[in-house]
Amino acid sequence: MFMATQPQDIQGLSHLGNTQNKPQQTLETFPNRNTGRNYFVELTTDEFTCLCPATGQPDFAKITINYVPGPRIVESKSLKLYFWSYRQQGVFHEHLTNKILDDLVAALDPVWCQVTGAYGVRGGIGITVRAEHGKKPTL
Repeated sequence: MFMATQPQDIQGLSHLGNTQNKPQQTLETFPNRNTGRNYFVELTTDEFTCLCPATGQPDFAKITINYVPGPRIVESKSLKLYFWSYRQQGVFHEHLTNKILDDLVAALDPVWCQVTGAYGVRGGIGITVRAEHGKKPTL
């Protein structure tokens, strides 16, 4: 049965529709209205930036998030602001990819979640880090 978005679903979403936003580490969520089935959600950005913790030089990445929702779904504007918060942070790629996964798991309690960070080539070497939580279901 189709469950339309309810007014209470958007309560507490402070970033959606707000033009006065700034970088933040909080991931806002809304209820999953389709908990009776597994389905995949994919979110991607190729505009992710952070800093090398040793040199302070910028690092660029494509971040891909795949997940099967549990009780909550991540609100995409809060995810954008969350990504923005890393722009001036020095962090190793391996640590960052796992931190993003940990924050998503804490906010969503997903059935399964995978975060892939494909970091641009620096010094002739590109780095791709994939971190996963839970067991990926078959659909």
